[in-house]
Amino acid sequence: MVGLITLNRPKALNSLTLAMVTAMRAQLAAWENDPAVGCVVIRGEGERAFCAGADIRALRQSGLDGTSYARDFWREEYLLNSVIKHYPKPYIALIHGICMGGGIGLSVHGAYRIAGSSAVFAMPETGIGFFPDVGGSYFLSRCPGQLGLYLGLTGDRLNSSDAIYARIATHWIPSDEWPVLLDELAHGDNPTNLLSEMGRRPQNAPLSERRTKIDRIFSTTSVEDIVTLLDRDDKEWSHQCASLLRSRSPTSLKLTYGQIRTGSQLEFNDCMKMEFRMASRILKGHDFYEGVRAVIVDKDNKPDWQPATLAGVSDSDIQAYFEPGADELPL
Repeated sequence: MVGLITLNRPKALNSLTLAMVTAMRAQLAAWENDPAVGCVVIRGEGERAFCAGADIRALRQSGLDGTSYARDFWREEYLLNSVIKHYPKPYIALIHGICMGGGIGLSVHGAYRIAGSSAVFAMPETGIGFFPDVGGSYFLSRCPGQLGLYLGLTGDRLNSSDAIYARIATHWIPSDEWPVLLDELAHGDNPTNLLSEMGRRPQNAPLSERRTKIDRIFSTTSVEDIVTLLDRDDKEWSHQCASLLRSRSPTSLKLTYGQIRTGSQLEFNDCMKMEFRMASRILKGHDFYEGVRAVIVDKDNKPDWQPATLAGVSDSDIQAYFEPGADELPL
C-alpha cells in the first residue's frame, strides 16, 4: 500500500501552514509503524504548483505582531524535514509546476524526487530578506562544485534537466505517466527498479554550460569577491548575475554564504539546528519584513535593505545569527 500525501491548497500554490506540516509529521510517524504501508508518495493538487513554500505573509505578520506562529512553524517544518531525511521507508515526491523553498524541503530530502516536464525549482529567499532554509545548508552545499552556492545566492530557477544535473531531482518522468507509477507502487513494485524502468533521459541541462564559470567565480572567499569577479568578466550573463546579486538583501547574501560554507562540514540535523537559530534571529531584524512587503505584499519590488550594501554588513553582524539561543531545535 502507498501512503499518499496530497498538498491541497491549489489557489495558494499549495503553500504550507503550521497545521499542514504538523499533520504531515504525525502521519509519517503513523505510517512508519504500519507494516501495510510500503512507501510514501507526496504530490500537489492543481496544475500550477507542487508547493511554492511557506505562507510567507503569515510568517511576516506573526513577526510583526510578536506572536509565536512563525517560530512554531519553522520548528515544526524543520522537524518534518528531518523526519523525511531519515525516513526508513521509500519516500517519493512527484514534482510538477512550482517547487520553491519549503516545497524543496518536502522533496529533496527524500530518496526519490521525480520531476515532471513543467517543474520549476528555486530557492529565492535572498530576494525577500531571508536565506535558503529547510536544509539548504545541507543539500546546497552538496550540489556539484559551486552550484549550490550559486543557486542559494541568486535564487536562479531550474527546469527538470537542471534540477537533475544539480542533484535536486533524481528522475524525470512525464506527469501523465504518474498514475501508472502510483498503480505499480500500490501493487508493491520495488521503487528503485520501477523508477529506473520509467525514468526518461533528461535533455541537456542549460546549467551545465555555465558550470566552469560558476565553479571558478563562486569558489572565492566572500560575496564581495564573487561580485567583483562577475563584474570583471566580459560576458553578459556575468553582468546580469552581478546586477541580480546587488538587488538582493546584503545581509541575506552574507548569511547564505556563511550557512552553505558551514553546512558542508555538518551532519543534517546540525544543519537544521543552525538554520533554526538563523530563522529565529531573522525575526528580530529588518530585511525579512521589508523584503516580503516589497515582493509579496505591496509588490513594488523596491525593498529598502538595511544595511543597503555588502560593506555595511560586518562579520560580527553575521556571526550573531549562528550563535546558540535559549530555544534550540529539539533534534
